[in-house]
Amino acid sequence: MATSEYQVTGMTCGHCEMSVREEVSQIPGVDEIQVSAQTGKLVVGSANPVDDAAVLAAVDEAGYSAVRA
Repeated sequence: MATSEYQVTGMTCGHCEMSVREEVSQIPGVDEIQVSAQTGKLVVGSANPVDDAAVLAAVDEAGYSAVRA
């Protein structure tokens, strides 16, 4: 399984985590999502590498900003 890690800024609570998870889960091929408002980390797991631009766009759609860690 391929994993990609991102640093997300602006998340403060469980609702923030849910918003990010909801948007990222819509990306084709994403099998696993771990997101933590406490650490600001987002880990995306998939059988094949997922396009960074798609993940960053999904995080932006949720109302936050992210960079590849």
